[in-house]
Amino acid sequence: MTDTPLAAVILAAGRGTRMKSSLHKVLHPVAGRPMLGHLLDAVGALGPARTVIVTGAGREQVEAFAAPLGATLATQAEQLGTGHAVLQAKPALAGFAGDVLILYGDVPLVSAETMRRMVARLHEGDEPAAVVLGFRPGDALHYGRIIARDGRIAKMVEYKDASPEERAETLCNSGLMAVRAADLWPLLDRVGNDNAAGEYYLPDIVMLALADGRRAAVIETDPAEVAGVNSRAELAQVEAAWQVARRARAMADGATLQAPETVWFAWDTNVGRDVTIGPNVVFGPGVTVADGVKIHAFSHLEGAQVGEGAIVGPFARLRPGAEIGAAAHVGNFVEIKKARLGAGAKANHLTYLGDAEIGAGANIGAGTITCNYDGFGKYPTRIGAGAFVGSNSALVAPVAIGDEAMVAAGSVITRDVPAGALAVARGVQETRDGWATRFRAKRKG
Repeated sequence: MTDTPLAAVILAAGRGTRMKSSLHKVLHPVAGRPMLGHLLDAVGALGPARTVIVTGAGREQVEAFAAPLGATLATQAEQLGTGHAVLQAKPALAGFAGDVLILYGDVPLVSAETMRRMVARLHEGDEPAAVVLGFRPGDALHYGRIIARDGRIAKMVEYKDASPEERAETLCNSGLMAVRAADLWPLLDRVGNDNAAGEYYLPDIVMLALADGRRAAVIETDPAEVAGVNSRAELAQVEAAWQVARRARAMADGATLQAPETVWFAWDTNVGRDVTIGPNVVFGPGVTVADGVKIHAFSHLEGAQVGEGAIVGPFARLRPGAEIGAAAHVGNFVEIKKARLGAGAKANHLTYLGDAEIGAGANIGAGTITCNYDGFGKYPTRIGAGAFVGSNSALVAPVAIGDEAMVAAGSVITRDVPAGALAVARGVQETRDGWATRFRAKRKG
């Protein structure tokens, strides 16, 4: 990067009608995070002096998300093309004299490194008036074309305005661009709308610069990085591309994915080394997994912290606030919510632990539940270190089980159990000799 100040203009004024959604298009999530969030994160890595988002319909939704992140919003009241959209950011960039990156809110996967390359190219020897990000897709479809030689642009043309020869070119325009502010606004003021769509096209500034005797450059990137989202199908494609890259990174960083194509990460999933992840494991946002953890098949984790050497699953669910201690076990069909399982503690079967604190080395038997909700409030359960809770027990919160205490199987515990004590809370067994034999004989007649 250069020392020149940087601003980013993100275009997000499209109506997104093909999404068929009341949610603004750029707020649809990829890996559990709005597309716009991915882009703002990448832009933020460059330390921009200003970030302006140009929006139209749904402005309030975008502002609610982006304003706390430091972005300014501008409005494009009429959809008159990309050149017109960028002009709407001019008041917000009044007095700014650095470089301007022009990005798209529905193109979420462009990396900070690619943005750096674009800005750096502005300051190379020939100092082009504009740098355009190009790509070569497998099927060029209706993308605008770039005619260039040795990275220098000779012509840019929208597909609908291109000749058959120009449409045969394989280098396509992503729409992303880097321009000096001193060049951007004078060039945009000269852009006309004499074209098939009657719109003001941003790429026309390149042709105007060339006509002035200036140069324009193109750098290329992988098509997956500039994939745009205009429909639910394209959203799924971008999600799939993000997941492929994230799985590869997890494995490169030392995790084993037994069936990589079935594991789904969130944007902020943090996985340590020597972690083994089984098939069909899903991570929601906010998960950190320490070294040496084993996560078995069909487990779902969200908002959870998993300590070193712990075992989770199969078929386990860790909900927000779950904290699993080192070497602890969370087994099949166990659900943990806002609860801490101490180091070496075990809940191996068919258990619900909510709003609970479980001490180190405690054992929670199959079928145990913490009854933490009475229809109005949530209440805590505390289980001490080394405690043993027998199978099919209900712990009615608020309640505490002391260190090394035991709860007999099938108990409903409503009062605190002292350390080292045994609590039995179940009906007295009654045995009637011969009753079953007589009953069967009577039924058989």
